[in-house]
Amino acid sequence: MKETSADAEVRDTAYRATATELRQFVERWEKLEAERKDIADQQKEVMAEAKGRGYDTKVLRKVISLRKREPDDIAEEEAVLEMYKEALGIA
Repeated sequence: MKETSADAEVRDTAYRATATELRQFVERWEKLEAERKDIADQQKEVMAEAKGRGYDTKVLRKVISLRKREPDDIAEEEAVLEMYKEALGIA
């Protein structure tokens, strides 16, 4: 079956639409990546400022991670940690 000019036009239109959609996905991804980098840079600045004011940034990061968790999970982990420390004579 021979492709007509109408068939070629439909194919070309579909290709352009697909390429446009693909380009939009890529550009959205790139924009999000740039935003994520900006946010990471801002987080580094916050930690640098906290460190400059005398805060222990390692502990600060731990506090931030704890705030994301459920209190029951934290309590359970701390209880197990204490049990392990006692068993090893660290407590």
